[in-house]
Amino acid sequence: MKLCRFGARGAEKAGLILRDGARVDASAFGEDWDERFFGSDGPTRLAAWELANAARAPRVAADVRVASAIARPSKIICIGLNYVDHARETGATIPKEPIIFFKATTAFSGPGDPLILPRGGEKTDWEVELAVVIGKITRYVSVDDALSHVAGFALHNDYSERGFQMERGGQWSKGKSADSFAPFGPFLATVDEMPNFGHLPMWLDVNGQRKQQSNTSNMIFDVPFLVSYVSQFMTLLPGDVISTGTPAGVGLAHKPPQYLRAGDVVAWGIEGLGQASQQVIEENAR
Repeated sequence: MKLCRFGARGAEKAGLILRDGARVDASAFGEDWDERFFGSDGPTRLAAWELANAARAPRVAADVRVASAIARPSKIICIGLNYVDHARETGATIPKEPIIFFKATTAFSGPGDPLILPRGGEKTDWEVELAVVIGKITRYVSVDDALSHVAGFALHNDYSERGFQMERGGQWSKGKSADSFAPFGPFLATVDEMPNFGHLPMWLDVNGQRKQQSNTSNMIFDVPFLVSYVSQFMTLLPGDVISTGTPAGVGLAHKPPQYLRAGDVVAWGIEGLGQASQQVIEENAR
């Protein structure tokens, strides 16, 4: 299944994308795609509802806003330097263990909402990433069992304000957590939809110019390992997001560095998970 959400900010509704590409209103199912839904075997129940009801569910007009694919999670956990080429382009040592940091959940946004440059920020950067959504309470899970704890996958852009991240006390989360810095979606694909999640082409353009092009097969630490690893340090709740890192081509690594400015358009995608596009605006223009 492909789960989506739609509608105005603060009034989002749950939806589904059918096999023919139609977006339908799943409000009649009675739940949002949130921690309670994922933690109560929601995808299995939803699949039964889809079979019985999707054909007559209301269609969603193409011009209706695409919201974040799931409701705001309890936490967004990000993995740093998880592609060899990205580690090398930044001059960093290849990690021996995954680097973990957090994004504030208030950064969550729709994949077509504007990217808002934070006040005082001058070095906002792009990072296309594969995101993993946790499907049930996960503690100390083994690598072999990790995938059974995953609800699905989605497209994510781990925007970073490099000045805040690197020049304001060494706190990565400072540079990762501005409003709109976690556009998520356009949909969540359940695990059965993505058997090749470890071999997905990915890309990102700025103003029509290709900046990132890679494949999830180039990760240093793969998805099952990351889910297992993170679960050794914290309890993962249903609906939690693990964003698995970005490949080479970030603005920081250009010579000279290239950062986003108001009026720029950022577009990105991962095969099987759709694509997204955002216009960059100043904070005072929101």
